[in-house]
Amino acid sequence: MDVEDSLSEVRMPFLVLHGEADAVTDPEVSRALYERAASADKTMKLYPGMWHGLTAGEPDDNVELVFSDIVSWLDKRSRHWEPDERVRRAPPEPENKRRVTSSSSQRPGSFLCGLGCRCRQHQQQCSRM
Repeated sequence: MDVEDSLSEVRMPFLVLHGEADAVTDPEVSRALYERAASADKTMKLYPGMWHGLTAGEPDDNVELVFSDIVSWLDKRSRHWEPDERVRRAPPEPENKRRVTSSSSQRPGSFLCGLGCRCRQHQQQCSRM
């Protein structure tokens, strides 16, 4: 099944980001994906002068802008979220289970960053972990 064929089934919030100077994929392709998505909550953001890899190979200010937009978009949609009754707490760990800890000096969650500390907004998110 192609992504394009299933977009009419997308009902979740949908975010499309694309660099207008992308020479790999024409921004019109992303525009078409955006238009086909059935979600009532969809956002498309084009970045003038930016290339295909919005978070790699761009100047730090551009990368910060992209991550700031992503975090803002997610924050707006998660602000009033409350779990429904199907979401349950994790079962307690067995008493004989030993927790493995790392001797690394990395902050928890920083292994997910991968930004090389180039993005202040993302650093703020990582530092909360």
